[in-house]
Amino acid sequence: MKAIIKHNKIKYTIDLTNPLDISIPITGGDNNVTSWYLSPPKIEPHKEGEFVGKVTEGGSTNFNDIYFNPHSHGTHTECVGHITEEFRSVNKCLSKYFFMTEVITVAPEKMGDDFVISKKQLQYALGNKNREAVVIRTIPNLSEKKSRQYSHTNPPYMMEDAAELLRDKGIEHLLIDLPSVDKEKDDGNLLAHRAFWDVEGKMRQNATITELIFVANTIPDGKYFLNLQLAPFENDASPSRPVLYKIED
Repeated sequence: MKAIIKHNKIKYTIDLTNPLDISIPITGGDNNVTSWYLSPPKIEPHKEGEFVGKVTEGGSTNFNDIYFNPHSHGTHTECVGHITEEFRSVNKCLSKYFFMTEVITVAPEKMGDDFVISKKQLQYALGNKNREAVVIRTIPNLSEKKSRQYSHTNPPYMMEDAAELLRDKGIEHLLIDLPSVDKEKDDGNLLAHRAFWDVEGKMRQNATITELIFVANTIPDGKYFLNLQLAPFENDASPSRPVLYKIED
């Protein structure tokens, strides 16, 4: 099943039967990716009185309770409500779901005790390309990212001026395979978040940041269409499932 999409007066063809899922699911248990000092998520049968929500234990249905934090336990998409006093829901901020997207691969640079994504790296990778979204894959890109325990590891992060560059280029949706665009322990400054959403200027209420994705090495850098799928939580962030579609020649 193929679709023809007209974008900026140019027609593109994508194959809807060949999606490239770049999300990390919430599975529960110790092998689930975690960050921000939280315990792993839990997925367990609901129990109440004599009822147990598990068919193999005598229940009529499988009926699980799920305990998780979207920021810590898998791929999630967040809006500016993540850092504002006023409540803003990502379910309201994101009202469109298909975007012209560039996938880029970046090797974070050493800076003191940290590894960072710099403005210069993004300038080189994006050039003059006009995109609505950018997907950033960092290297080394090992499958263990899907189960990594990030707490207290000082993962790589994005420099403030790099986030400003993306904002100034009109990138509305930033996706990255790290637990945050900001330094793990930064005294709550959140410089890259604030710069990307332009909190001190004309706040970009429809822009989103998606963290903890995983982009397989079999997906080449280049231009794609992105379908950014959210679970409809009225919250600053929600579990999400970003899916790429290759543009056919």
